[in-house]
Amino acid sequence: MSSSVQLFRDQRYQELKGQCLQQGRLFEDPEFPASDESLYYDSAARGKVEWKRPKDLCEDPHLLVDGMSSHDFHQGKLGNCWFVAACSCLALRKSLWQQVIPDSKEQEWDPKNPRKYAGIFRFRFWRFGAWTEVVVDDLLPTENGELIYCRSNVRNEFWSALLEKAYAKLAGSYQALDGGCAAEALVDFTGAVAESINLAEGKYGEVISEQMKLFEDLMKVHKRGGFISCFISESSGRPSEAETEMGLIVGHAYSVTAITKLRLGERLLFSFKAEKLFMIRLRNPWGKKEWHGAWSDSSEEWKKVSDSERKNLGLTVENDGEFWMTFEDWCKNFTDVDICRTVNTSYFSLHKTWEKEIVFGAWEKHPEPRLNRSGGCFDNRETFLQNPQYLFDVKKAEDKVLVSLQQEDRRKYKKEGKGDNITIGFEILKVEDNRRYRLHKLTVQERVATSPYSNTRSVFLRRTLQHGRYVLVPTTFIPGVPTAFILRLYTDVPSKLRELKADRPEMTCWSLLCGYPRRVTQIKVHSAEGLQTQDGSGGADPYVLIKCENQSRRSAVQRGTTSPVFNTQVIFYRKDIDSPVTIQVWSSRLLRDGFLGQAVLAAAPGEPRQRQRLRLRGRGGGEAAELPGHISVTVLCSDDLAEL
Repeated sequence: MSSSVQLFRDQRYQELKGQCLQQGRLFEDPEFPASDESLYYDSAARGKVEWKRPKDLCEDPHLLVDGMSSHDFHQGKLGNCWFVAACSCLALRKSLWQQVIPDSKEQEWDPKNPRKYAGIFRFRFWRFGAWTEVVVDDLLPTENGELIYCRSNVRNEFWSALLEKAYAKLAGSYQALDGGCAAEALVDFTGAVAESINLAEGKYGEVISEQMKLFEDLMKVHKRGGFISCFISESSGRPSEAETEMGLIVGHAYSVTAITKLRLGERLLFSFKAEKLFMIRLRNPWGKKEWHGAWSDSSEEWKKVSDSERKNLGLTVENDGEFWMTFEDWCKNFTDVDICRTVNTSYFSLHKTWEKEIVFGAWEKHPEPRLNRSGGCFDNRETFLQNPQYLFDVKKAEDKVLVSLQQEDRRKYKKEGKGDNITIGFEILKVEDNRRYRLHKLTVQERVATSPYSNTRSVFLRRTLQHGRYVLVPTTFIPGVPTAFILRLYTDVPSKLRELKADRPEMTCWSLLCGYPRRVTQIKVHSAEGLQTQDGSGGADPYVLIKCENQSRRSAVQRGTTSPVFNTQVIFYRKDIDSPVTIQVWSSRLLRDGFLGQAVLAAAPGEPRQRQRLRLRGRGGGEAAELPGHISVTVLCSDDLAEL
């Protein structure tokens, strides 16, 4: 077994199987016994259930019959349509389901050698950053000789029922799977990154340009091995499992099994005045109940499409739960979509490759503010920065950044009445280019991105960020809620994501010899104006250089302007508090850069903290000659090294 695969409850499949074969018995799982405690976390929910093995339910049981298909199975009595929808998506990708069901041929029943069968199976799920192997026996819950939960269309196929049992074992019971989100199961099947979109809030049913952008994005996700599911929210004013007038079920997870542009023939061109139709195919986990609107299985529209085109699309006029609809109708009839992106990190790929960083953390309560790591969202101004903080760099002029924050799966706590997801989210702050210690007060930093706050297992954000240094602050919505989380960051070039743990520079033997900082100074150079021109066109290519003791930081060059906007931030921990801070403005040139002026600051705690407009002067002391132009700066100082 690969060292990267963890064992759930430390159960070793080959060892357990070997013991059973040696002793001539079928496996019975002591960690998830065939009893009510594996079915229910709530004693009031108990019913009359009989546990049976597949050989007691049919003559010729198999794990898989003729491979795997999204039509293989149906939801049972459990309210886990979300799990079944995720299975439908999984079935479309052989390379992925083979990862979830490892060595499926080795696990299969062998009618020629029945003695090789030990009634034990194994499945793998991506749990909190690692693949986890779960072992189960083949005792399945039944009533009147029929499976009561997930079951196959084919009476002698059992992969879906056994996979559901392994997933229920992870959750603590079958009942813990009642109600959920398809994206959560898909992340567990694949390690993908989940994103939820509210179609109603985004007005995708009304704004055609947004609709087309979403279509192209979803088509790309689907083509690159990602997964999509959707539902109609109960908050739409209709009760759960109510049927709409168009045949859709409220509060029910549908899997997207295809998304395409349908080429239209001449007759359709005349009728619809369009070259292509944007189409989406869905599947109802019940295996029945379909859309009744345009482009439903037996609708008039299909009669105008050639037989070969219908065959290419896999159109079947049956009540099998799968149906087509236009993308516009989909946007108007569904309220929410869950997207699972398989982010490509392979260097051997034709598609864009992302650099991935992953860290594990936790929100933890502590009475001492400096040690507390559970400060709540940005609205809790006094405690917000008491959350974990993670530093990363954007090395390019601008870079698209993907961020996924995932909390631990809380279903296992349902028996204790604490199984609901916590509302989580995160903030991204642009900070000083040389920051190395935790933030303690928001002053010159910029709040550049806020994720959605949601009580889903994970939240996701895509954002284009400019060159510079950033701090990402993951939070719970309210302070003081402890739980673990995993943070994943994807960028075009390595970002060096790392946690900020120290509040101030460390006191060492070396600092006793060479001096320890006595003052912290923050500087933000906002802009300059009226600079001396440096070329015939009346422009310049200015940049700013900030010096303090033996340290210096330089901004990016602003091309072709005498009124540049810099927004450059730096922070200095100063040993010699009498040594001034110098801010110089230069113009970039091919052979030798040109000096445009400087401002010299004492940068002491008593000085104004508001934004200042300073005249540029020549080199020398405070009486140096004035030069054209001003700079706009904010300077903050403190002799408490952990204040800023």
